[in-house]
Amino acid sequence: MASAALVDQWSQPLWRLNNLYTIRDKGGNAIPFRTNWAQEKFFEDMWFLNLILKARQLGFTTAIQLYMLDNCLFNSNTAAGVIAHNREDAEAFFDDKIKFAYDRLPLGLLDRLGATQDSAKSLAFANNSKIRVGTSLRSGTFQLLHVSEFGKVCAKYPDKAKEIVTGAFNTVEAGQFIFVESTAEGNSGDFHDMCDKAQKDEKEGRQLTKLDFKFHFYAWWQDPSYKLDDEDTAATLITPDDAKYFASVEAIIGVKLSQNQRAWYVKKRQTQKAGMKREYPSTPQEAFEASVEGAYFVTEMTKVREQGRICKVPILNKPVDIFWDLGVGDAMALSFRQIVGSEVRWVDYYENSGEGFEHYARVLNEKGYIYGRHYFPHDGDTRSLGAVAKTKREWAIEAGIRPVEIVARIPTEAAGIEASRAYLPSCWFDEERCQRLIQCLDSYRKEWDDKRGTWKDTARHDEFSHGYKSFETAAVAPRSQASKPIDLTRINRGVV
Repeated sequence: MASAALVDQWSQPLWRLNNLYTIRDKGGNAIPFRTNWAQEKFFEDMWFLNLILKARQLGFTTAIQLYMLDNCLFNSNTAAGVIAHNREDAEAFFDDKIKFAYDRLPLGLLDRLGATQDSAKSLAFANNSKIRVGTSLRSGTFQLLHVSEFGKVCAKYPDKAKEIVTGAFNTVEAGQFIFVESTAEGNSGDFHDMCDKAQKDEKEGRQLTKLDFKFHFYAWWQDPSYKLDDEDTAATLITPDDAKYFASVEAIIGVKLSQNQRAWYVKKRQTQKAGMKREYPSTPQEAFEASVEGAYFVTEMTKVREQGRICKVPILNKPVDIFWDLGVGDAMALSFRQIVGSEVRWVDYYENSGEGFEHYARVLNEKGYIYGRHYFPHDGDTRSLGAVAKTKREWAIEAGIRPVEIVARIPTEAAGIEASRAYLPSCWFDEERCQRLIQCLDSYRKEWDDKRGTWKDTARHDEFSHGYKSFETAAVAPRSQASKPIDLTRINRGVV
């Protein structure tokens, strides 16, 4: 019986994970690996294709890579791959997690299952299984694939993210395993979109196929160690605003947070600041709403949310001014604004590409607002070089979009960003109609310098630039120009 029980134990991957492998702890010491609460829950709920959105320090990278190593050691003809966003991290994963655990296996196992090929990036075994690391892994076929911090890859290297989706994911056949784990990096990109779809599938109760990703979320409040033990101190830390925040979280998660948990969160936020909701999210929605690394308006947009200025904004029976970004061969963005007292209310947003001004005139008429003025950036008076040399303002007026005013060119990119920062504290945004504009303001960021490993001083031109630039047009417009009285007898309910 003892022999049969022993064989049964060795046949169980989770038993092997908790009894055969050694890892480094945070102090660099070699300790036996033991699954924690989050890892256990994940292995219980694991699907073929897995998306893992999580708080920091839950050890998913280590657990998944040990799981892959174990599969290669105890199953023949198994190929496993690990993708990191750069070569240094890929090699560190291999050395610190995979190779470290492999080198410390019991000697009997090493003699029986030892590698036939051992390099800085791969291990190959006598059973024809292998595990390797890289930054793309487009070639070959894998039975297990792990993509670490995919959200950061999407944010800093969108082209590499596309390569992973179209290349590496396609090396894994249906019925095999993919693990994509990350903290969130903004409300856009492949990781966000994949998680969004997987959550919708779950909410709608759809039966997952072997080609569908399953969504897994692990919040800070689920970790039993994330609490402040000093109850007397805990009671003094929670402000009325904090209490309001925790009440809103509890309403969503259906769990009552203890005073010690609340206090831990408040103390941790003192060091994490705007990154708190990204690194230690309470809900999936909050994780993706959190600030993006390198984003220009982290502080301002955090305040917008804390002060409840993203909400349902009514469109009043008064003129709506429109601020444009004029795309040339790419997106055209229109931000719709009403001013009520000291409040700047953004009531609508529209974006499209490849269309002439006649298209936008039709869209404006269909919306049916009372229109005030249209504000174009400085290039609105630049003449085209085609057969008919007209300015964009002239083309717009000819299409029925008027009156059009040109906002003077700002001296530097930095000046426009500073003007937008100064403008945001007075702004309110409709939560539905302006969702894309909010996304653009959240995601407008600096360019990443991969060679130097730092952010450049210049903005990245991407899909969010146009929406931001339409907002910037309003921010840099002289207040005297933006508040000119409008002769309502000269405008119609539609484009004029």
